[in-house]
Amino acid sequence: MRRVFSGLVVLVFLLFTACKSKEKFQIAYGGSACGSPISIAYLNGYYADEGLDIELVSGVSFETIRSYLAAGKMPVINGDFQFFPAVYNGIDVKLISGLHEGCIKILVPNDSDIKTVADLRGKRIIVDEIGGTPMSVASVAVGDAGIDPQKEITWLPFPSDQEIQALEKGEGDVVALWDPFATEAEQTGKYRTLIDIATDPLFAGRNCCFLFASGKLVKERPDVVAKTLRAISRAVEYEGKYPDESAKKLIEAKKVSTDNEKLLATLLSSFHYEHHYTQEHNAKAKDDAVYFAQKIKETGYLPQDIDVQEFVDNMYVDIFALEAEAKNKTQ
Repeated sequence: MRRVFSGLVVLVFLLFTACKSKEKFQIAYGGSACGSPISIAYLNGYYADEGLDIELVSGVSFETIRSYLAAGKMPVINGDFQFFPAVYNGIDVKLISGLHEGCIKILVPNDSDIKTVADLRGKRIIVDEIGGTPMSVASVAVGDAGIDPQKEITWLPFPSDQEIQALEKGEGDVVALWDPFATEAEQTGKYRTLIDIATDPLFAGRNCCFLFASGKLVKERPDVVAKTLRAISRAVEYEGKYPDESAKKLIEAKKVSTDNEKLLATLLSSFHYEHHYTQEHNAKAKDDAVYFAQKIKETGYLPQDIDVQEFVDNMYVDIFALEAEAKNKTQ
């Protein structure tokens, strides 16, 4: 009996130690296809493999995410060049990697007289939020056509699941949409694609989404950020190799805003995830950030006197190098 009791004590101690060793953090995710590696890393147990206890949270505002990043409660977030003005204005995040290419489309009704981006001057563009990714993409597109996105475009925010209805009601002229919403709308045959950032020369071949890390954790716990990035990188690699299986898992777990497995698998394949899990890719993300920082500067969302190369140099960190440096200091 004493042996059984001793065994139980040891088992309880081991279980307690194992649970205690996993550090708990939150990571925000949305219903778009492009942020799905964050969910796949959770579903496949990659965070747990790194000793992290990650809780996925949805429906949180940018301000909440910002406060969680500042407090070190959220190690990493999926974002894009929409973060650049916020970084310039003091949000404490660091760019650590790119995530993928092409996930947003700008659509117009088939009977619209809008034929090119140049026709958007003075138009109303429906987006999911002011300052969000679709708005940032549309701003770069119209800015490249010589249109001032701050003065010559009216931006109309609607919840993602209401944007197409708003366009149908004539409340806007154009809609800038995440996938899968964009491709689902396109496949109804009622809309034309004005811009597809997966193929448009202004965006194609470049990271449209990046991974940003809490500046607090980068300074104080680079190991946590590195572990999170390793887990997400494994998920990116998995999705690149197994888009069908990934789509099935995401839909069954209700982590994406579609139940169309075939469509989702096609979208995941189009994001070129297979190119996005190497150390070289992390460095390429820095080059793409410089490119889009320049575009954001040209639209007026960054000051005209900013040195974009210096700006990105200060924003980017090689988190694995910082992790190794921290380990060496403790040895």
